[in-house]
Amino acid sequence: MVDDSLYALRKLIVPEVVFGAGALRLVGQYAVNFNLTHCLVVTDAGVASAGWSGSVVDALQAHGVSSTVFSDISANPRDTEVRQGVAVYRAAGCDGIVAVGGGSPMDCAKGIGLMVSGGRDVLEYEGVDKVEVPAPPLICIPTTAGTSADVSQFAIINDARRRLKIAIVSKSAVPDLALVDPSTTLSMPPRLTASTGLDALCHAVEAYCSTVSSPMTDLFALRAMRLIGANLQKVLDNPQDMAARENMMLASMYAGFAFSNAILGAVHAMAHGLGGLLDMPHGECNAILMPHVVRANCQVVPARCADIAQELGFAGAPSGADALGDFLHDRLLDMRRRAGVTATLGTMGMKREDIPPLARNAMHDACMLTNPRRFTLQEVEALYLEAF
Repeated sequence: MVDDSLYALRKLIVPEVVFGAGALRLVGQYAVNFNLTHCLVVTDAGVASAGWSGSVVDALQAHGVSSTVFSDISANPRDTEVRQGVAVYRAAGCDGIVAVGGGSPMDCAKGIGLMVSGGRDVLEYEGVDKVEVPAPPLICIPTTAGTSADVSQFAIINDARRRLKIAIVSKSAVPDLALVDPSTTLSMPPRLTASTGLDALCHAVEAYCSTVSSPMTDLFALRAMRLIGANLQKVLDNPQDMAARENMMLASMYAGFAFSNAILGAVHAMAHGLGGLLDMPHGECNAILMPHVVRANCQVVPARCADIAQELGFAGAPSGADALGDFLHDRLLDMRRRAGVTATLGTMGMKREDIPPLARNAMHDACMLTNPRRFTLQEVEALYLEAF
């Protein structure tokens, strides 16, 4: 008898990927392969100052492909910025998009592409499989090791009017190509290295515990955890350790393969509200919330939590859901503190009166649907309070 819970039909959605030092330089060649003549290069001020978007423009030009740079993007990309990018795309006569940077430029680029091709406002695509028309060709070049937007079918956009992050989940949001070049992460400052690395860990942990995980996604999630456990602190201790940088970028990609297909859980559902309402950094929100949510989830998925402890190299994990949950909570807290993420939600700007609306928004977030434990509104409020 086949176990339907393990071998039910599953679909694995990933883009074409080129991984390795120097991958960025291939962007011109691939743009020509896609028959592109004028690309919108979507980036942000930090990436531009590091020189990566300039390198992309040069590589495109070397292959006869023109470009227009759009960099007016916030840390939590807003719907207004997507619309502005659409206007720039159309005015310049672009026929494709290259996103260079972390999750913000890549999510914004996805929103621009969906609006350009579909003709509807970006907010109308909120939810799962709401996109009817394929977007223009999209090449993503990540410069952080954590967000995984370069390989995922997610686009997270901040609805500025409602002060709420929406999730667009669609095969049309999967880039046509990801050029994953670990050397671009050498310019990351320590705080960004830590927060994006912990964000990648959260992707792997939540995908592994998701109610729609599968043997395919488990493979990537477990490997991502092991790589992060062995390499995150190495990168923070020695930012020029290229082998550790490569491993963290590989871990981010693997975690992206996992969560793009298995979806996420309560950590992300709760963090999206923080990013929308209070404009907090997404990776740090995930890092702060993760120990508390993992402890709560351990009550229903103790075997999976034992695997997490093993892959992260947490020796001495006890048996029993309560003891294991406390153990993981404490070890994850220690891991993020050693990484330099010492803030709480309170010190980052959240107020106690923010908790009820945040909890209500989290309960309606798409990521809450695949969390292994069915939380009540009161339990979500209590989790926010633990992280306060």
